[in-house]
Amino acid sequence: MSKKPIDLTQGSITRSLFSMAVPTMLGMSFQMIYDLVDLFWIGMISSEAIAGVTVFTALFWVVEFLNAIIGQSSISLISQNHSRKNVLATNTSIEQTITFKFLVAFVAACCVALIMRPMINIFSDDLTVRQSAIDYGYIRLFFLPIMFSSYSVNTALRCIGDAKTPMKIMLLASVVNIVLDPILIFETVPFTSIPGMGLGVFGAAIATIIAQSLAFVVGFAYLFSGRAGVKPTLRGLFRLHWPTDRKLLTIGLPTGLEVLMRNLSGVVVLHFISLYGTAALAAGGIGSRILGVAFVPLWGLNMGASTIVGQSLGVDDVDRAIKTGKISGLFGTVFMATFALLCFVLGERLIGIFDSTPEIMEMGASLLRIVAIALVPLGFTFGLAACFGGSGYNSPFAVASLLSRWAIQMPLLLLFVYGFQLPVLWVWVSYMISDLAEAGVLYSYYIKGKWKTRRVYTDVLP
Repeated sequence: MSKKPIDLTQGSITRSLFSMAVPTMLGMSFQMIYDLVDLFWIGMISSEAIAGVTVFTALFWVVEFLNAIIGQSSISLISQNHSRKNVLATNTSIEQTITFKFLVAFVAACCVALIMRPMINIFSDDLTVRQSAIDYGYIRLFFLPIMFSSYSVNTALRCIGDAKTPMKIMLLASVVNIVLDPILIFETVPFTSIPGMGLGVFGAAIATIIAQSLAFVVGFAYLFSGRAGVKPTLRGLFRLHWPTDRKLLTIGLPTGLEVLMRNLSGVVVLHFISLYGTAALAAGGIGSRILGVAFVPLWGLNMGASTIVGQSLGVDDVDRAIKTGKISGLFGTVFMATFALLCFVLGERLIGIFDSTPEIMEMGASLLRIVAIALVPLGFTFGLAACFGGSGYNSPFAVASLLSRWAIQMPLLLLFVYGFQLPVLWVWVSYMISDLAEAGVLYSYYIKGKWKTRRVYTDVLP
């Protein structure tokens, strides 16, 4: 039997927020866990392997801006159309989102594959680091369309109020990845006598793409079966609907620009880090993965609150949207303050889980502690920023990223690294200052309140 579509425009905001955010947090936590497990096993190969995967990952996530454009647009479109009970518009938005993400991912994967080897060579002279990045990278690129499409399925389910199914799918994928990792990476599974395949970092990539492919197949079958409460069709995937497509390509464009600027800045920052050697690359990679854990509850809150804001604005309930953003900001502050405390107290131990080299532990712990200073204001403003995503007013993200990363962090890095030739610690300081600036810009846009008047739903479909 089909589920009844969930209406988030009524009842307790806190209850609705947690009904959406907690499953999303858990699902993203499972994904983060298998990312960390990947890193743990790769760390058992060598520090050079960690550095190589770190370099590829920075290049790989540059194309995330394409996923962000369509994904952010789809949140606004699907949630607002759904709250207005426009079934045809909701189904069409879901179909077009999946199709467009698959196509842009295919094009992006081809482009990155052409430039990946020379780009990797820029970041390291170590042949082992280079080969690790290549072994891990090409197969991940080949399956990028599946990865993007899987994201689309999960987003569609959340936008209609079903956050539990994506959580279950991501749990399944995480378990599969965790089980396959040691089997595919090592000749003998560590701590056991079980024979493995000995594929090294290539095996880690294979485990990830198997898990992502399984998540897509399961989620796609469920969504298109009609049991989720909506009924997109396979036929709809092979035809274009320009009124919907135009919105998919434009509503989230500022968010896509923000992600592009952020990830490109990450590549540039990685170049600065690489000047300090392989140990710094490994420390930066480990520290970044751990800091990523902090954003799991934050993104869960943001995505859950964005859906509630979108549905609320779809029925012109601005007061409910405002309250949702404030509650999301409050909980974001609590989560980030807790994580920041953990970074200060357990910095070396957290880094040591993945690499016990003293130099790497020291560098990584300093990264965690310095960046943790900015986590609390980021938690508050990202909670409020759910109002941007739900309304379809996404330009604040682009402005915040441009100012914080390129107008502030890059000049600071030039000054710290080339001007004063300071140690890598000051690269971490540039992260912290940039994050504080980003939080300030987002807050200023929230106060202006232009998001309150934005609507992106489609009233009529031919």
